[in-house]
Amino acid sequence: MSEKQGEPRPNRRRDVPSGLWMRCSGCSKMIYRNLVVERGNVCPECSFHFPISSDERIRLLCDPETFDEQFKELAPADPLQFEARRTYRERLDETQKKTGLLDACLVGLAEIGEVPVVFGVSDSRFLMGSMGSVVGEKIARGIEMAREQNRPFIFVSGSGGGARMDEGMFSLMQMAKTSAAIQRLHEAGGLFVSILTNPTMGGAMASFAALGDVIIAEPKALIGFAGPNVIKQTINAELPSGFQSSEFNLEHGFIDQVVDRQQMRSTLIRILAYFCQEA
Repeated sequence: MSEKQGEPRPNRRRDVPSGLWMRCSGCSKMIYRNLVVERGNVCPECSFHFPISSDERIRLLCDPETFDEQFKELAPADPLQFEARRTYRERLDETQKKTGLLDACLVGLAEIGEVPVVFGVSDSRFLMGSMGSVVGEKIARGIEMAREQNRPFIFVSGSGGGARMDEGMFSLMQMAKTSAAIQRLHEAGGLFVSILTNPTMGGAMASFAALGDVIIAEPKALIGFAGPNVIKQTINAELPSGFQSSEFNLEHGFIDQVVDRQQMRSTLIRILAYFCQEA
């Protein structure tokens, strides 16, 4: 029977639960969210690597139930009582409540492929993973722990925020402190594997993140000190295609490998196995 004229047509569309689909930031296609999660938060269409939390990174790379967080008590202060549109203290309190983290970095003892390591990771959810005094202190202590216990030091960087200007010189001095700690690790014959994710910029890239014995990057990650727009305006010239991408840095010899997130753990296991065999 045909519908009566003037009456609304019944809605035959089944209700679809919300949250099943998401739009990729890389290719703009609609993709099935569960498939993205299964692939380590990587787009199945274009391999765009979505940001992930420090907890997710630990689960992906470390052997199950082996991560033992260290230096949990360290929390940021507000030495300058910095205030812009909002106070630094307000921003810290809000971000701590939102993320459940005291600051933008986790460091701990762990195993990868049954090899004991010191593992650290920055978390971009916390003020863009920027390096303040607590982040620098945790990294430096982790490096010293690796040197004292003769463990490789593995750190995953993703600090698009660079040095945290809210702390002024207290933040900037972390660049020298972490770099000096890496030098002592090198002199002791230790191994530092630096993993760069999107984006790794500013103070982190101008210090410890660039000093790995082996430097690995995820695909299409933005890697550098100043951003490309700043550089373009400064030199008043067009930049090469793909400038500051992982692939560009690999081509020019700055990093050693570009590795998809799904292969990152197996790559680390091979590197550590080789190092332990040589040691």
